[in-house]
Amino acid sequence: MAQKPLKIRDFMGRFPDDAACLDHLMRTRYGDRFVCFGCLREAKYYRLKARRSYECEHCGHQVYPMAGTPFEQTRTNLRDWFYVMFLFCASRNGVAAKEVERQIGVTYKTAWRMCKLIRDYMGVVDGDAPLGGPDSGRGVVEIDKAFIGGKDKMGHDDKKIVLGMVERDGEVIARVIPERTSKHIKPIVTKYVREGSYIASDTALAFKFVKSWGYNHGTVDHSAGEYVRGQVHTNTIEAFWANLKRGIKGTYVHVSAKHLPSYLREFEYRHNLRRSPALMFEILVQAFSRVRLEPLPQAKG
Repeated sequence: MAQKPLKIRDFMGRFPDDAACLDHLMRTRYGDRFVCFGCLREAKYYRLKARRSYECEHCGHQVYPMAGTPFEQTRTNLRDWFYVMFLFCASRNGVAAKEVERQIGVTYKTAWRMCKLIRDYMGVVDGDAPLGGPDSGRGVVEIDKAFIGGKDKMGHDDKKIVLGMVERDGEVIARVIPERTSKHIKPIVTKYVREGSYIASDTALAFKFVKSWGYNHGTVDHSAGEYVRGQVHTNTIEAFWANLKRGIKGTYVHVSAKHLPSYLREFEYRHNLRRSPALMFEILVQAFSRVRLEPLPQAKG
């Protein structure tokens, strides 16, 4: 049975203050003991109360565990950062910067920046593993286009075109493309979908040459009222579009073309971990890059 998502009371107990979050970050990135960068002796590092840093028990060399993370150079409490990450993982449709502003008492500018950095971090953690494959154990890959984001002004529609690729019972990848033509779709598909995969799509002209790209290809004709034919359908990617559009319309109201890729990363992350909701937050707080530590010096003679 899948574990349940982390509850707010569990979060509060695990990360009650800034010090607990900093200790977690230190252990995650450095471990409990490691070779000091200053004196090259195995050492335990102790927290400095006046700073967000730890110092070597032997020589006093200091390390800053927040360096190289989304929290670097921030004056906002680290616990607030962890709490906003928790909100992103606990929500199905995203978290507006206005909500963050209200909940943790920061300015809107700070809240927006925190949300943007967390979305980008979710994309880094999620990665982009190739989809599909020629063997029978891999799922069908559905591909489709959608018009996302933007805000209509005086009849001018500035929505962007997004190409979505999802492996059934697997992960989704969504990318903004400049035009809905085969020329712009082919490089994305060939980059993220393994050659020899079975691809399902609608009958849009842009997908006409998918078979010549090295894939098996089946289509359904939506204009003729055909939505499922055997294993060929695009219901999975359509469900992702519905969730993405619902989140943007209901939570973010509209999304600019400039920042749309960041929002796509957020919804990809939640979709790809939808069957392991307990891991969404856990992976985020464990995935900080570990610092490369020097090996213990070898004894001479």
